[in-house]
Amino acid sequence: MIINENLLIGHGAQYVEYEINQTIFEEGSTPKFYYQIVEGIVELNNYQEEGKEFTHNILSSGQCFGESLLFNEKPYPMAAVAQTPCKILRLSKSIFLNLLQQNTEASLNMFKCLADRLYYKCIMLFNISSHNPSQQLKTLMDYYHDYNFSDAHKSNKIPLTRRQLANLTGLRVETVIRTVKKMEKDHILKIENGKIYY
Repeated sequence: MIINENLLIGHGAQYVEYEINQTIFEEGSTPKFYYQIVEGIVELNNYQEEGKEFTHNILSSGQCFGESLLFNEKPYPMAAVAQTPCKILRLSKSIFLNLLQQNTEASLNMFKCLADRLYYKCIMLFNISSHNPSQQLKTLMDYYHDYNFSDAHKSNKIPLTRRQLANLTGLRVETVIRTVKKMEKDHILKIENGKIYY
């Protein structure tokens, strides 16, 4: 958890439940809440004019989203959509900012979270400019593995579909499928029952 659940509840945060594919906030809407995932998976995305989806991030239990937009007066540049049934703690912007002023530990956790997100954006921006799909997928999986698993030397299941990998890297799904198979032949990852282990 980025911010202790009991601390959030003590400041008036409420549990809100979302169904699969339900929009939590829309692109262009005004940020009004701090969101922290208790259970479920949330995707941050945009759709281009021709209908192609671009995924900014896929977040799960214990992570927060949309928090950086609470520090300025800009609208959301993306939408947040529940990918599974979700239970989310929601706290109003003014109370959230007040909580951070009063609680040093929560503030430091938020700074670390924002620094991690900025690091991810820098890596992915540079990565997308690469013309090597293997390198793009490896960089994404390295980051995902390091961010979500404590043992860096252990192979873990990457719970992302081929489509999600494509949307996160800007590659075509067909390219991801071919590249993942090549990466398995090169012993970079393993595929078991269609799932990727990295």
